[in-house]
Amino acid sequence: MPDKPRLAFIGTGIMGAPMTRNLLKAGYSVCVHNRTTAKARPLADDGATLAESPAAAAADADVVMSCVTDSPDVRRVYLDEDSGVISTVRAGSLAIDFSTIAPAVAREVADALADKDVAMLDAPVSGGDVGAQNGTLSIMVGGSPEAFQRARPLFEALGKTITHCGPSGAGQQTKLCNQVLCALNLAGVCEAIVLACKAGLDPEPMLAATSGGAAGSWSLSNLGPKIAAGDFEPGFMIDLIQKDLRLVFESSREAGASLPATALVHQLFAAAQADGLGRKGTQALYRVLADLAKLD
Repeated sequence: MPDKPRLAFIGTGIMGAPMTRNLLKAGYSVCVHNRTTAKARPLADDGATLAESPAAAAADADVVMSCVTDSPDVRRVYLDEDSGVISTVRAGSLAIDFSTIAPAVAREVADALADKDVAMLDAPVSGGDVGAQNGTLSIMVGGSPEAFQRARPLFEALGKTITHCGPSGAGQQTKLCNQVLCALNLAGVCEAIVLACKAGLDPEPMLAATSGGAAGSWSLSNLGPKIAAGDFEPGFMIDLIQKDLRLVFESSREAGASLPATALVHQLFAAAQADGLGRKGTQALYRVLADLAKLD
């Protein structure tokens, strides 16, 4: 692979657009595609070229990257016979999927690309839009060690915590564990703020006092202040965490693992969706708990 491989990036939403910008800043040539073209067009001002399909984006790429919503989207991007990556990707190239999908689908796509002599890494990320913008994502990677080493310079342009978790699918399975931790942690943050408000505390000093101790966490430091400020705009939407938790429960059934606390938070997020909050940030879970506590 050349020192600066030619890249394709498919999916330029809340996460994909800033990730692409960081790759451009690192000196890479990037061709982008997004299902809604208007979302990709601003990246042309930053130096990216635009492609009309995943196949067109992949045709001249040494590395194909993607960050889309769900398992069917990844199948479409890579495996569609007419417009998918598999129809044009060159032997010897590398594919990296940053989406959060079912581990079994990650393995399915990797096997299909292997028949084309293309190595694939499943590399879901954590850190939200802030991590994507700042290049500080946590990247959890499944695939061969050799492909991981080829991709490391690209990962280093995007994240700070880069971990090879095992063979194909292991990155996705690790991300599902991450989502369990995120969901439960966020519920704790929301309940703590509810208690502070019901007890007459200003939540901001409470957050400052607790974030540096044993209770400190990413959710407390990043989402706690947003909740206190009444900011429920999405860095990561409730609809998407619910998609991820669906994958968690599929995995837990296959593994025979009981996750009762996660199931409770899943139902609280479902209540938020029923209240029309699905496209708000995950921190809007607070509004469900505030309603239960009869907070204004």
